[in-house]
Amino acid sequence: MGDAELEKSRARYGLLAVVISNLAIAGVAIFGVWRLGGDRSVIVGVLTAAFTAVSSMTTAYLGIKAVSNTAKSIALGEGAARQQQQPAPAPAATPAAPAAPPAQRTSEAP
Repeated sequence: MGDAELEKSRARYGLLAVVISNLAIAGVAIFGVWRLGGDRSVIVGVLTAAFTAVSSMTTAYLGIKAVSNTAKSIALGEGAARQQQQPAPAPAATPAAPAAPPAQRTSEAP
């Protein structure tokens, strides 16, 4: 199994784990709301906790995946290749030689 296939498998199964976890959280929240029988303050608390857990799990997975992809691209040298493709900054212009000082005036009239 090559590196590309391994990365695809990791991404696929990681996403599958997140989706299954989110569905389990949603299932428990729905069951909890159904069993509470109408106490609105407790229902709001259960739904808030479920939403927080789902959003935290999904955000953590996406953040870890993004950092992993960035680290891999840097390790493989793609960052260096991109830097080489960018044009080098123009060298700073060398200062011109100072102009000759102005001639002195004399008080004699021509």
